[in-house]
Amino acid sequence: MVPTPIGNILDITYRSINILKKVDFIISENKKYTSILLKKFFIIKKMFSYHLVNEKLKTKKYIKMLKDGKNLALVSNAGTPLINDPGYLLVKQAYSNNIRVVPLPGACAAISALISSGLKTNRFCYEGFLPKKKKKLKKKIYSLNNEKRTTILYESPKRLINTIKLIKKIMGPKKKISISKELTKKWEKIKTGTTQKFLKKIKKNNYWKKGEILIIINGIKNKKKKISSKILQTLSILKKEMSLSKAIKITAKICRFNKNILYNKIIKKKNDKVS
Repeated sequence: MVPTPIGNILDITYRSINILKKVDFIISENKKYTSILLKKFFIIKKMFSYHLVNEKLKTKKYIKMLKDGKNLALVSNAGTPLINDPGYLLVKQAYSNNIRVVPLPGACAAISALISSGLKTNRFCYEGFLPKKKKKLKKKIYSLNNEKRTTILYESPKRLINTIKLIKKIMGPKKKISISKELTKKWEKIKTGTTQKFLKKIKKNNYWKKGEILIIINGIKNKKKKISSKILQTLSILKKEMSLSKAIKITAKICRFNKNILYNKIIKKKNDKVS
């Protein structure tokens, strides 16, 4: 699996070029796009098509070729194969037939958008393209409303304004998002801010109405659980009859509260009084 540039043609790796030169055949999502890349790096190789329409039919053919000892390179239009592109069936069938699968590192728009967003990158989820129909889109945004991880989305520039309006309506005007447009190209643009600020910026700006768009949404913060008066009252009664640790354990069970949070809070309070 060979990643190809998402915009800037120089983003291809030396290893990718070397592999494309060495393999017997190249399987391409779009032979027209791939031929431009091959021409740039003086690679002459026979290509076969592999896209969403013929994926099921072609997989059998390519598995047979691999079993016959041929080496094949899989490339998509741009970026890393299988990320919103065909290839999953081929990889799955390769493993079923004990065929070695070699993933090459390289360009990926989703990861590039994430690391340049200014939002948290230690935990994230990838949702791909948003649904086109309004009802499904609304349902999807609602499902992401309580997501604690940073979310990566692809969106069409034609639907960008309506999508941000929906994010604002469901997640709030202060929800932090980042929008990346035409990554790695000379007209690349990356903006981070609230949904409210974005709508003001892009509503009358035709610049955002074309090109490849990625939306990164900030995850929600973990809310600290408050210890209610009911919990404290229950604990106060129980600790008169037993040890503090046992009282905390039983209180946590009765009130369905995390015993560790309760224990740490009570012990901290106790230590503060002593000091």
